[in-house]
Amino acid sequence: MSFSDLKKQSKLGSLTSKLVKEVEKMNNTGGGNGDDRLWKPEVDKTGNGFAVIRFLPSPEGEDIPWAKMYSHAFQGPGGWYIENSLTTTGGKDPVSEYNRELWNSGNESDKDTVRKQKRKLSYYANIYVVKDPTNPQNEGGVFLYKFGKKIFDKVMESMQPAFEDEEPINPFDFWKGANFKLKIRKVDGYWNYDKSEFDSVSVLFDDDEALEEVYAKQYPLLEFTATTNFKSYSELKTRLDTVLSGTVSANSTVETLMEDEPTAPPVVNTKEEQLTLSVNDDEEDSTSYFEKLAAEA
Repeated sequence: MSFSDLKKQSKLGSLTSKLVKEVEKMNNTGGGNGDDRLWKPEVDKTGNGFAVIRFLPSPEGEDIPWAKMYSHAFQGPGGWYIENSLTTTGGKDPVSEYNRELWNSGNESDKDTVRKQKRKLSYYANIYVVKDPTNPQNEGGVFLYKFGKKIFDKVMESMQPAFEDEEPINPFDFWKGANFKLKIRKVDGYWNYDKSEFDSVSVLFDDDEALEEVYAKQYPLLEFTATTNFKSYSELKTRLDTVLSGTVSANSTVETLMEDEPTAPPVVNTKEEQLTLSVNDDEEDSTSYFEKLAAEA
């Protein structure tokens, strides 16, 4: 925008209305994470939501059509700890080590603390949006979709059905996959996906050119587990110590946290956080993971 145009819009008052519209758009789409590659389901005032998506094949040059990520999100005296966990790539993580110590203390209150700061399990996959009643402009688009263990279990069940009368499918296949009907209900304050299900097997498009166009629009997934997506052990340990103690140790001198230290998590997609941080969606870590912690002591 040129200076003259800027001055003209200022006189007309259009800049203010434009900014207001942008803020409204950010609020309506859970803005704040700055990643317009991510598709996010939405619910109505009753807490119900519905959409139809199609999981897409592995991006070109990659072998797996999803990325698995562990992270931590909890609050302590020194603010919020919101970081990717090094256990994602098989490394040692300071929070996991600290949780192991607490879990083995034999103190039930310590175990409660561990449960509050356990790992959060998330997956990322490329999807094609077939139907999005709340945001129809997304229909026909290729996005990244972040989801939890409950939905991933449904994906695995489609590939490895429990009953002999059910045919296994590859939900990531263009030709022999199936659309996924995402059904959301609010149960005990959290989003519940139990009623979500795969439709019957069908080709996404009976047109190879259209399929190839969708394939070319996919986003790489390996970046989620790349080393650049994780802080070093020492950096995470410093942050953890700050969050737990509320002080920063530097050269053996303890300094009080600065007044602008965040005391609340950054504004992310609130609806997606309900999925990621929900106890109901992370049961994989609530028992088996803690048993592993005890065994490693």
